[in-house]
Amino acid sequence: MDTHAHDRRRFLALTAGAAATPLLAACGAGFGGGDDKGGGSAADDVTGSFDWKREKGRTVKALLNKHPYTDALIADLKSFTAKTGIKVEYDVFPEDNYFDKLTVDLSSGRASYDVFMLGAYMVWQYGPPGWLEDLGPWMRNSSATGAEWDQSDFFPNLLQADQWSLKDGAPLGRGGQYALPWGWETNVVAYNTEVFTKLGLKPAESFDELREIAGVIKRKAPGAGYDGMYGIAVRGSRSWATIHPGFMTMYARNGLHDFTVDGGKLRPAMNTPEAVAFTRDWAGMVKQGGPPSWTSYSWYQCSSDLGAKKAGMLFDADTAAYFQAVKGASPASGKIAFHPGPKGPDGSLATNMWIWSLGMNAKSKKKSASWLFLQWATGKEHLRRAAVTGNHIDPVRKSVSQDAAYKDKMRHLPGFIETFETVVDRTRIQFTPQAQFFDATTSWAAALQEIYGGKNAKSVLNGLASDLASKVS
Repeated sequence: MDTHAHDRRRFLALTAGAAATPLLAACGAGFGGGDDKGGGSAADDVTGSFDWKREKGRTVKALLNKHPYTDALIADLKSFTAKTGIKVEYDVFPEDNYFDKLTVDLSSGRASYDVFMLGAYMVWQYGPPGWLEDLGPWMRNSSATGAEWDQSDFFPNLLQADQWSLKDGAPLGRGGQYALPWGWETNVVAYNTEVFTKLGLKPAESFDELREIAGVIKRKAPGAGYDGMYGIAVRGSRSWATIHPGFMTMYARNGLHDFTVDGGKLRPAMNTPEAVAFTRDWAGMVKQGGPPSWTSYSWYQCSSDLGAKKAGMLFDADTAAYFQAVKGASPASGKIAFHPGPKGPDGSLATNMWIWSLGMNAKSKKKSASWLFLQWATGKEHLRRAAVTGNHIDPVRKSVSQDAAYKDKMRHLPGFIETFETVVDRTRIQFTPQAQFFDATTSWAAALQEIYGGKNAKSVLNGLASDLASKVS
């Protein structure tokens, strides 16, 4: 379930407060703590043949967000303990305070938790202060990592999304591996097949078509027996999470960027003429075909409206539609299909994503046992079970995505597998990595609301770019 959409103002405040403390001067050598010796990786201490039982009798502490992926993990923990002799203690918190809890614990240096869930974007916050263990040395050490883990089985774009050099503006896929992809979401269009059939509509292949169809549904659906139905559900609350699903996906498909890097400095690019035109059109689409209370819309309202037959389309995480589409889940279940969404002018299907990842505390004193846990939790065996018997909807591993039992489970959802396979290799984080990400995108969402409210798009976006230019490096 796409539960990462809550407003993160407290998270931002906590992170900003932590950044002001002297603790952060400890990043780099000396912050490794735990098993580290002489500033090197604790992975170097693991020698000999690989052995799942090498840390038998240890206990690892995990901090987890309440989520279907977490449910599948907890249900399978007995398999991990049987395999390794390691016990896992865990705390689970709802997302409205999960990141507060994680940020406070990491910034304190107490290492109350050895391993934890984080989004890939959080690497940009937690990595530079030295709070995250670089997992690269563990992955490269055949004494620490069994051959069955099979790094090449991960979709490479997902693995690269958690790899960064810790330098603002630097591309992903280089530097340390600060987390491992565990479960992810691609952003596509889901639509009500019943209303599409009644109105003679087909899924949009261009942004212009999407805007037109949204308006047609809002105008004509009530007369076709869908009282109160509007055209398209997209997020609109004043939160960073409004920008990253449908909006950023379509923005990227139009060849647009949030920032450019010039002489090592970040330059806001959301006020270029092309970006202004797109943003004006997006706000116009919502005005013409979206919900009346759009500025309060998070993932929850978007998903719920698709399921309640209030929205004819949803442009958001595929999981947001999945949990409405499964049999008996909502009034619209059995009537929801999936589509990659509109292409860009040049045919682009560039797609933004969210990745729930697993990381290790750089201060953990149980790194060897923690790595065995991370290796198991992201391994083929557990992830296949989680996908087939749980709700790991988008597999991070190629083998699981091609597994016959997984495909059989998903086949009853029209277009889901075809859509996934169409966009999986074109899906990546479309944002420029930088520590001000959450602040910048929250401000961007506020600007989008102002444009929706009738303010001049060029003026609003010029103001946003000017404000962000003074904040980013």
